[in-house]
Amino acid sequence: MTATHVGIREFRAGLSDFVDADAPVAVTRHGRTVGYFIPVKEDRAADAAALRAAGEKLDALLKLSDDDVDAAVEDFKQLRREAKKKA
Repeated sequence: MTATHVGIREFRAGLSDFVDADAPVAVTRHGRTVGYFIPVKEDRAADAAALRAAGEKLDALLKLSDDDVDAAVEDFKQLRREAKKKA
């Protein structure tokens, strides 16, 4: 598979098209190749499912009791006091 050669401005302007394409793109500046863009085709449904699972884990971690929040605030205040004393 041969790479399509495009200039930097054309690459930036058509980035969404290049992302959806199947072929690699050689990006050039003043006729010299400065990099390659190789689009990756992945299952977007799998990505969405992984993102949902990560969100659910984050939600579970963020469920803190009032006591947990109060303790974290007190720890933060103590650390600030100590930092001010050192400064």
